[in-house]
Amino acid sequence: MSDEPRTTSRRTPRSRPHRILVLALDGVSAMDLGVPVQVFGPESNAATGTTGIWPYRVEVCGISAGTVTGSDGLDYSVDHGLEALQTADTIILPGATSAVVEEPPASVIGALLSAFERGARVAAISTGTFVLARTGLLVGRRATTHWSTAKELARRFPSIKVDENVLFIDEGQLLTSAGAASAVDLCLHLIRSDHGVGLSNQVARRLVAAAYRSAGQAQYVPRSVPDPLGDDFADTREWALQHIGEKLTLDELAANAGVSVRTFSRRFVEDTGYTPMQWVLRARVDLARELLENSDLGIEQIADQVGLGTGANLRMHFQRILSTSPNDYRHSFQG
Repeated sequence: MSDEPRTTSRRTPRSRPHRILVLALDGVSAMDLGVPVQVFGPESNAATGTTGIWPYRVEVCGISAGTVTGSDGLDYSVDHGLEALQTADTIILPGATSAVVEEPPASVIGALLSAFERGARVAAISTGTFVLARTGLLVGRRATTHWSTAKELARRFPSIKVDENVLFIDEGQLLTSAGAASAVDLCLHLIRSDHGVGLSNQVARRLVAAAYRSAGQAQYVPRSVPDPLGDDFADTREWALQHIGEKLTLDELAANAGVSVRTFSRRFVEDTGYTPMQWVLRARVDLARELLENSDLGIEQIADQVGLGTGANLRMHFQRILSTSPNDYRHSFQG
């Protein structure tokens, strides 16, 4: 399953923003709750300088209006109950201690099923996947959760294809992610899917977050102290972005990092989830996406600027990575 945006846009009409409901259950994680509120909230609108209607409206609801007790000793006051899900375009299920140890009320399952049947998108963060699993919607599908509870998810729901070694999984109308930090990756992925890479990059800059991490990147690396080479590789990636329109070779990248090709290749995969040249290719496609969204340059001109040489190369890599054509992408996201 591709971790890139689908060709079908989920954008709601410009007359109203896309309504996102974050469902807080007892024991909700403060970070899981806060991430979607920060990513989709009005702060992003102000920081990115977006003109017109900000495309999202985010609200928090509970099973009923009132107080929700968090897992960290904090209480949260919510103004809406499950009835708010009836008009949600996207529902986000943050992780919660109760999600693992308790069966959610039948009213929660019913509200989620009704929302899914009318076309709402449902995304689970961390242990929120347990709640989504109990609806039966994940049967036969891939899903992930926090690595510490992945085996328990697989044990309780053997019909789900649990993958504990990814940041998030997009199954179309249903999405799941690992721990709280990967919730940022998931939310940015939703923005890319809805409105293109330009807006998601602006929001990422506000959050001081990586604009793009592969959904297939491992969520847990058993290494307590990052190797000092990490800083060098970050500099090399920045250097590569500054020279993305030029011919870049593995030897040149390794030389810039000051290590052998073998060491560079091995550690680059550990850091990013991609080989160096796979990363360069995706960086070129990402730049092409921005140019398709924000310029009137022709396909051949864009291919030349991003280092792909010809329009045929651009079309081939676009199709392979994004499952769409540059022209269709431009039609979906420009303007």
